[in-house]
Amino acid sequence: MYRFNSDYLEGAHPNIIERLVKTNLIQTPGYGLDPICDSAKDKIRKACNVPDAKVYFIVGGTQTNYTVLDSILKRYEGVLSADTGHVAVHEAGAIEYSGHKVITIPEKDGKVDYDRAKAYLEAFYADGSWQHMTRPGAIYVSHPSEYGTLYSKKELASLRTLCDEYGMRLFLDGARLGYGLASEGSDLTLTDIAELCDVFYIGGTKVGALFGEAVVITNPSLGEAFFTEIKQHGALLAKGRMLGIQFDELFTDGLYEKIASHAVKLAMRIKSELKAKGYSFYNDSYTNQQFPIISKEKLDSLEGKVVLDDWGPYGNKEDNMRLVRITTSWATTTEAVDTLLSLL
Repeated sequence: MYRFNSDYLEGAHPNIIERLVKTNLIQTPGYGLDPICDSAKDKIRKACNVPDAKVYFIVGGTQTNYTVLDSILKRYEGVLSADTGHVAVHEAGAIEYSGHKVITIPEKDGKVDYDRAKAYLEAFYADGSWQHMTRPGAIYVSHPSEYGTLYSKKELASLRTLCDEYGMRLFLDGARLGYGLASEGSDLTLTDIAELCDVFYIGGTKVGALFGEAVVITNPSLGEAFFTEIKQHGALLAKGRMLGIQFDELFTDGLYEKIASHAVKLAMRIKSELKAKGYSFYNDSYTNQQFPIISKEKLDSLEGKVVLDDWGPYGNKEDNMRLVRITTSWATTTEAVDTLLSLL
């Protein structure tokens, strides 16, 4: 049976496993203060073209969002997010648990829209009692979004301008960043993201690593005590070299880009061939996440053969259609895609 319901179902790229085995008995300092982590950080700084950036490794995405936002927000501030944003929907209230409200605005193609964010901020400060309210201190975006959509450089730059105007920070969730960078629909580079965001992270968990995210802090006024804050949030891995090894491999010889491109290429094939078969799609995604609309009968017929992510009913009830997500990964095989397309 083949699974297409997520992009972190496999272990790790063989290069990472091999490196972990080779270095298994080497003794290094803990907490990411070792030569391997230093090498990985240098490679990431070079890839982002920001030699002075602060780089830290954290095990998972929710830990990363929770720690970063609690670090960059003042006690009385919240974070502005699309109502479909991961921090607003799928993190079990982790941000609120830290004492910071997630302020949601209606999404547009799964993204934070400049006009809607601007309208919210104007209305907020036009309210005579705004000092009694949760002040927006940051904007949270994810690239790609939960709907596989991408920010253009122009869109991200407009949000940067908005943050500067209102004294806010811009934080980009890059859990699937590799797939965004590999997409033909994106004009954003790592360098662009580093220039426009105060903080962002490069996802490893969903892009070839066993686990791990690399936080990149480019705003020199932030992250003064971030190491300590990672520890305070229970997110500091004692055997930190486990994270460093993985990113050191991912950023060697363009591996991160190569494996992300593989996933996107297969997703584009699925999209193209399903369209040719007459399937319609919820949106026009150019990433490893595709959202076709499939009949309930067809979806049921796949049981025991392939697993898709069922997002629920779509359209008129009598039509009995379902919106599903098909997700490829760095490890998806051509054989798996052939099987899926044959069954559909």
